[in-house]
Amino acid sequence: MAKSNYLENKVIDHFLGTSSTSAPSNVYMGLFTSNPTDANSGTELTIGSNGYSRNTITFNAASSGSATNSSAETFTASGGNWGTITHFGIFDASTSGNLLYHGALTDDKVIEDGDSLVVATGAITITET
Repeated sequence: MAKSNYLENKVIDHFLGTSSTSAPSNVYMGLFTSNPTDANSGTELTIGSNGYSRNTITFNAASSGSATNSSAETFTASGGNWGTITHFGIFDASTSGNLLYHGALTDDKVIEDGDSLVVATGAITITET
């Protein structure tokens, strides 16, 4: 799990008093066919294509420096193939917005028309070290 450059800068600025920030009202999980970088240059699926959209994702309160997703997330391809999904990202908006965290899936998954990718409850762990 990695933190984006955007989020690193926001945290530093906020806690060192150079500027203030607030939490997004929702966070969203997106799917990638390549490893996103901290600068968000990975290949996310195209929103609106073949039924793809980012899912709102919720997390349990942090404990001992980490938090896990509090419910299962299901993504289903419709109208075409998505290819091989290898990574995910957590964003502050359902479209565009800013990448906050990103990481690799435990197992790559080929998603064809009608297939679903299910991320189990507790499968995404955000850790601050």
